[in-house]
Amino acid sequence: MSHSVSIKSLSLNFGAVTVLEDLNLDINDGEFLVLLGSSGCGKSTLLNCIAGLLDVSAGQIFIKGKNVTWEEPKDRGIGMVFQSYALYPQMTVRKNLSFGLQIAGLPKTEIDKRVARAAGVLQIEPLLDRKPSALSGGQRQRVAIGRALVRDVDVFLFDEPLSNLDAKLRSELRVEIKRLHQQLKNTMIYVTHDQIEALTLADRIAIMKSGIIQQLDDPMTIYNRPKSLFVAGFIGSPAMNFLRGDVEAAAGGPVINTNTVRIPLNGYQTQAMPATGQKVVLGIRPEHVQVDDASAAMTFDAVVDIEEPMGADNLLWLKFAGNTISVRIAGSRRYAPGTKIKLSFDMSLASLFDAGTELRI
Repeated sequence: MSHSVSIKSLSLNFGAVTVLEDLNLDINDGEFLVLLGSSGCGKSTLLNCIAGLLDVSAGQIFIKGKNVTWEEPKDRGIGMVFQSYALYPQMTVRKNLSFGLQIAGLPKTEIDKRVARAAGVLQIEPLLDRKPSALSGGQRQRVAIGRALVRDVDVFLFDEPLSNLDAKLRSELRVEIKRLHQQLKNTMIYVTHDQIEALTLADRIAIMKSGIIQQLDDPMTIYNRPKSLFVAGFIGSPAMNFLRGDVEAAAGGPVINTNTVRIPLNGYQTQAMPATGQKVVLGIRPEHVQVDDASAAMTFDAVVDIEEPMGADNLLWLKFAGNTISVRIAGSRRYAPGTKIKLSFDMSLASLFDAGTELRI
């Protein structure tokens, strides 16, 4: 598969501060790649380097096989959508969409054709003669996306485009962006700190921390087989449960002793089991814990601390082995605080990490 964008040994320093260091990343043609991480992890900085808004300290950037490391943004074949809509307030939507093309000297017929196509794709034809002040936040962001679309480029860059919108609008526009990608099949690189956006939109997710990509995989692999404790804790809402303990030998196979509660590792998917005495962290997602399952081979005692009904789901916070853990069950099942229950774990869906290196075992 050919690469639409290739980043080779990229480093960026602001004075003595290193923001990106020796970063390598290949993005496939037509791929939707999400750069995900908390504030300050370097994701927007990386996007700005690809866009040409920041000069890199070392390394190279290729777009469609062309070395664009020192090219101006307008010459890179990219369209960018910012967090702030950055629309010209005195211009109509039509003028906002066409202005960049007029500056570039395109013929009027071509400009009209591109504006009409972008307006049709984004369903903003009725808004073309309005000014931004007469638009809602979601409509303004559609216009901002439209302004990138009319450039007719190979690569679109999105810098947290939905973070200024309320939850309902965010959800609606997320679906629109996904539909847009399916329709256009262009390469899209999308920066966000919102894991729901990342999981729903991405073909692959690059999770970043301190300027380094911690894991680059498809959403289901990242969710089910995180490579490190950091990735496991970052993805998932509510977060993965973590139980610290030591590996002990037992007649039926190794177990994890967490505060004198021994959890067998039978069924855990790994090429090599941890060594006896090794300090580990067992990670298990709330939906992979069963409550009062009569068919479970082994159960553990727990007590309901807090119940959070969420409609379709019910989230229980439990006291278990000296820890507080969360469990997601069907919304129709209710448990009052103080109720004693039996837990069981699906170890085939669990994650196990070395307590020292914090890497997956």
